[in-house]
Amino acid sequence: MSSIAGRVILVTGASTGIGAACVDKLIASGFFVFGSVRTDLDAQRLQIRYGRNFKPLKFDVTNDQDILRSVECVDRQLAGAKLAGLVNNAGMATPGPLLHIPMSKFREQIAVNLTGQLQVIQAFAPCLGAGGQNRSGPPGRIVNMSSVAGRFAAPFLGAYSASKFGFEALSDALRRELFPFGVKLIVVQPGMIATPIWDKAEDVDFSPYDHTIYAAPARRMREWIINKGRLAPSADKVADAVLYALVAKNPPARIGVVQNRLIDYFLPPLLPTKLADWLVMRQMQFEDMNKKR
Repeated sequence: MSSIAGRVILVTGASTGIGAACVDKLIASGFFVFGSVRTDLDAQRLQIRYGRNFKPLKFDVTNDQDILRSVECVDRQLAGAKLAGLVNNAGMATPGPLLHIPMSKFREQIAVNLTGQLQVIQAFAPCLGAGGQNRSGPPGRIVNMSSVAGRFAAPFLGAYSASKFGFEALSDALRRELFPFGVKLIVVQPGMIATPIWDKAEDVDFSPYDHTIYAAPARRMREWIINKGRLAPSADKVADAVLYALVAKNPPARIGVVQNRLIDYFLPPLLPTKLADWLVMRQMQFEDMNKKR
């Protein structure tokens, strides 16, 4: 490990999608990568694929004991050096109308996408140089994987947006608190990205909401998201942004990764609220529902 001191990155949620693309990009760029996974099968698969440039860490971001054991593993291999970067990519999306989504599902969404992220950051902060310990090398960086859903909240993605809006606020406060340590924090905000998640989206069960007025609009939204998602930019684009966030001399506080920067990124948060509501109603055909009642 000493031969690559200062070139060690931890990526959470490394098994598929954006996380896997980040691991690919970072290893190709000369980094040694620790990647968190949740199953032994994924750990074995990734170890075989990447060999000596990768080490899997089996932990769930909501399990503090697993996280602490992983910190000990990383710390041993760093041998007094700093971790160059922490990429907080692990996450999940729980769709459903907020009036009816089970509270257990909502709590899980917040636990994974928000509380769990802070648990990981707190645990690995000393490795990055934010713990007052005497470690060699420059301060590390934190890259928080947010979403455009942290800028604009769409119907049936309220729980997910709540977690990402919270993650944005957490990132702003933490970026300022990390200033005395020299640890930079960069937020990456992907829009629609072509990953296997869209194949899984077809299996999302909306039947628990069949008794509500949202049944048909929720399925229309799912169909629209799946079709648009499969035509979206590849996960490699997000990996490029993550690499830039980790190596650029003066990276921006936020990096958007979207197909159309004006329409998908800059415009939605700037729209007057009532206009945005009207556009969403038209897209989801909520107006037709009102006329039928």
